[in-house]
Amino acid sequence: MAKYSPFPPIQLPDRTWPNCTITQAPIWCSVDLRDGNQALINPMGPAKKMELFRTLVKIGFKEIEVGFPAASETDFAFVRELIEKDLIPADVTIQVLVQSRKNLIDRTFEAIRGAKSAIVHLYNSTSTLQRRVVFQASKQEIVQLAIDGATHIRDLARGSENPVRFQYSPESFTGTELDYAVEICEAVCDVWQPTPENKTIINLPSTVELATPNVYADQIELFCRLFRPRQSTLISLHTHNDRGTGIAASELGLMAGADRVEGTLFGNGERTGNLDIVTMALNMFTQGVDPKLDFSNLKEIRRIAEFCTELKVHERMPYAGDLVFTAFSGSHQDAIKKGFAAMKETGQDAFEVPYLTIDPADIGRQYDPVIRVNSQSGKGGVAFLVESELGFQLPRRLQIAFSQVIQRITDQTGKEMPAREVASKFVETYIHPPATLQYHSHTPIECDAEDQERYRFSVTYQGEKSEVEGQGSGPIDAFVHAIRDQYGLACDILDYHEHAMEAGSDSTAAAYILVRTPDGQELFGVGQHRSITKASLLGFIAAVNRSLQAR
Repeated sequence: MAKYSPFPPIQLPDRTWPNCTITQAPIWCSVDLRDGNQALINPMGPAKKMELFRTLVKIGFKEIEVGFPAASETDFAFVRELIEKDLIPADVTIQVLVQSRKNLIDRTFEAIRGAKSAIVHLYNSTSTLQRRVVFQASKQEIVQLAIDGATHIRDLARGSENPVRFQYSPESFTGTELDYAVEICEAVCDVWQPTPENKTIINLPSTVELATPNVYADQIELFCRLFRPRQSTLISLHTHNDRGTGIAASELGLMAGADRVEGTLFGNGERTGNLDIVTMALNMFTQGVDPKLDFSNLKEIRRIAEFCTELKVHERMPYAGDLVFTAFSGSHQDAIKKGFAAMKETGQDAFEVPYLTIDPADIGRQYDPVIRVNSQSGKGGVAFLVESELGFQLPRRLQIAFSQVIQRITDQTGKEMPAREVASKFVETYIHPPATLQYHSHTPIECDAEDQERYRFSVTYQGEKSEVEGQGSGPIDAFVHAIRDQYGLACDILDYHEHAMEAGSDSTAAAYILVRTPDGQELFGVGQHRSITKASLLGFIAAVNRSLQAR
């Protein structure tokens, strides 16, 4: 294909980043209010910008790019409001962007006057393509443009009443010859004279993602090797997502030696977006690394971001999407259910649940929507919802039977069945089916037979209340015989399970009774009561009523 050319590889045979891991959080800088805002269909007004600023502070960002005040009166006014109303916490530094033009730099310093801590972010484009097509300028002319801007910023900062930190971006770094990127950044640092105690930020943006993320990592590692004032600078990353690998590029860039990361919540930004800081930070969290950002109430953060940007977070967005903690597949549901059960049983701290990389509770999500039911779902998912909604721990055969009930419904409707509807259907089917036979009470009576017990049962059958008697090895067996003798209702008990539904001596008991009818049907009934005997009787009666309903 003559129309497109492969990106030239970086010659770095002794690269070290593949053997590195991310062990600590970078310095994070949110650019939601500048880079993110300029990419919106409807840019944020002052109220929305203020709400998002407060949210970013609450999350824990210590550096926030608040605008391009020299290019926008709205941004200028917003920066002034933050400063004049003392809305910037003492441990937060605002950052402002400016091109390398004297009049714009002057206006930028007007905007940050009085700020307790500010970063002036100077940039100019350095890529081969933009030098040729946009600026029609030589390498030296572009270097001089950067030097002139850096010099003017240095001179204005010397007269500032508050300290000003410096940041430089060779825009379109990834499309710039690496030796030239080093040259221009060194020229800027020669002006600013950073020290290990007063570091300059060198931001190396993947303004347009041009290659695979390993190439970006090579560029970062090689830049760090070649750059003379490396010990006096913070190397910052600013990736975009044109190839869909912005997060991977930033992760590998950190492994390659970078110190700082710029990005936005949920990846809002030009074209396909910026780095998604939420995803990258929570990726670290799942590896046991504290990201130093608080996403424990991610649902609320998402709500605010959607309101301010008027952009919806996709259902499949990592961590934040509506469906990312949802399993429809039956095998997935079964594995998730067993994983939660195993953690509960062992009481372990380590989160180990199949198909889930993070505990939903850690980011303010609930367990109940983790499993949802449609026509693709299996017994494990259905059983999980019944347990989470009602507390019943279904035996395996009942799981299979009830999942078939639900699948018939979802096959007919073609739609998802909400958890509450699943729970309601369980109660309707197994606990309270149409009540042809009703139990009221029972009392023991004298029995002459050895190893037998006799009981009198108060019941209603087909609307008529009466008392029936029966004997057997216990009250359940006696009731089986009583209704068989009195009404001809012959149901044999095949299987029986029980459990307490909560801790404590006065907890409710659940009983699961499987019966076989004379025509060979096998039907479950479920009962619950503080008395395990009454729970068992109610479960048996529910199964009998289901057999009568089936007739």
